[in-house]
Parts: sequence; structure tokens; C-alpha cells
Amino acid sequence: MTAALCRAGIVRVARLVELGVDRRTISRRCRPGGPWSRLGPGVVKLSNGPHTREDRRIATLLQAGPGAMLTGLDALELHGVRTAPTPHGPVHVLIPHDRRRSTGALMLPERSRRVPEPVRGRRHSVAPVARAVVDAARRSRDPDLVRTLFADVVQHGHCAVAELVAELGECSSRGTAMPRTVLAEIVAGVRSVAEADARRLLRRSRLPEPEMNVRLAGCDGRLVAVVDLWWDDVGMAWEIDSVEFHLSPDDYARTVRRRSELSRRGVVVVQSLPGDLRRRPDEVLDELDRSYTRAGLLPAPEVTRELAPV
Repeated sequence: MTAALCRAGIVRVARLVELGVDRRTISRRCRPGGPWSRLGPGVVKLSNGPHTREDRRIATLLQAGPGAMLTGLDALELHGVRTAPTPHGPVHVLIPHDRRRSTGALMLPERSRRVPEPVRGRRHSVAPVARAVVDAARRSRDPDLVRTLFADVVQHGHCAVAELVAELGECSSRGTAMPRTVLAEIVAGVRSVAEADARRLLRRSRLPEPEMNVRLAGCDGRLVAVVDLWWDDVGMAWEIDSVEFHLSPDDYARTVRRRSELSRRGVVVVQSLPGDLRRRPDEVLDELDRSYTRAGLLPAPEVTRELAPV
């Protein structure tokens, strides 16, 4: 880590002094137009170029001291969580509870009695995904963002639902009310913001509660499709189409083939756009109600169900 920080050209003032550089020289070189620049209290960059996010991360870890690690959105970006917003502002960092660091423009320190082991193989000390996403969620006021982050880390195998449950159970209660509500949706099977909207919308209807993210197989046991919402009593599927999953002709073709196969096997498929759940809720509910009634009059479809693994 020390070698990496030196190669980045970012060092603590105290280290420069140890190497024999006079403090007045450091101050003079960091003046406007000088060859160096200050990144934060006690940390300088040995060049005067623009400060990048990477510079700020390195400076934050230097200032925070041993045992510190990145968390929140900075950690999620380094973990490759694609739906995480690009971090800006102070760098979110975990520090041991017995260490005192003031907040400022450079970093957002979070003192913790439960500083985890950092993830190996990253270029910085980084908190595990479950801790990082919970820390990000606790500081967010946007439930849709939290749903997106939680669903993404689970769907793409960054961490399991059980890890999120455990992390929220052990962390500080401050800022956890909304993440706990979102996590309850995830436990119930919700895997996207649109599915959360669908679940809330269905509470206004007289329809029975469907299962979410259900695997449907043919009589031979082979997988036919994984549908967003499923009413097993009548054999009806509700699919919520997102542009995100239809960015290529191949994606669209796979969706068309899958739904054609479901229809061929007798499944009634209702399709909705995510935006319609908020813009046209009454029309969506009316279509679901009519489709549910129609499905109940048809023969049972040629599929069997099993819940998708969490």
C-alpha cells in the first residue's frame, strides 16, 4: 500500500518532514501556481494537476490512518457494482471507533466498532460489498436508489440476501428505517424498483398476492422462463418490461421467444411498462383484473413452478 501511494505522488506532510523536507518549503510549493497542491489537512500531491477521485481516495486513506477502508459508493464503484451512482463529494471511509477524525471537504469518516476485514485484491482497502451497500443506503434519502443497489448486488452475485440481513441487524440503527423496508421487499422476492412498484400497486387490487421471480418449467423439467410475478391458481404471469434489458436486438428477440413459448403452453401473460405503474395505475390494475378472470376460465397451462433461488 505504501509503495502504491508513493507511486501516485500523494504523501503525508509528516512523511515529507521525516525525509528532510522543510515545512516552509512544503508550504511554498503548495501555494497557487506552485508545483505541488494540497489535497487535505496534512496531505499533498506532488504535482499541481486537477485532483481526481482516485487522488481523493488515496489522500483519504492516508489521512484516516491504519485500519481505515473505503465504504459506501466509493467502495461499490471499486467492486464493480454498475448501478451505483458515481461518487462525489467527501470520500466515505470507515475508521476504528477509538480514532477521532474531523469531517471536511476531503472525507466522510464513519467511526465503527465493527470495522471488517478489507476485501483483498483491490488497489485500496475496501469494505465488503454487504457493508458498503448498507453504509451507502443508510446515508441515502432515495428509496428507489436503495432498491436498485440492493437488487443489483443480490442479482449479480456480489453478496447474498442473508448477508444484507445480517449487516443491517448488526449496524447502527441510525438511518436504517428505509433500508430495512427495502430489504423486506427483497426478502419477499422483489428484485427491481419496478417490481417494488408492482407490489405496492397490487395492494390496491382485489387480486390474491402473487409470487415473485418464479421459475416455470415444462413437463419434462426443462426451464421455460423466469417470470416477474406469477399467479399459480390461474396460470397467469405479469411481466414488467424495462428498457434496460432490451438494449440489443438479441435481448428483445429472446424476450419475444420466451413469451411466445409461455403463450403456447397456455400461460396468460400480461405485459406492462415500468412507467405505467406510476402514470397509469388504474389502467394497469384493470388489465390485470380482466386477465386474471380470463385466465381462470382457461385450462391449466402446461408448466410447473418452482421458486427461483435467492
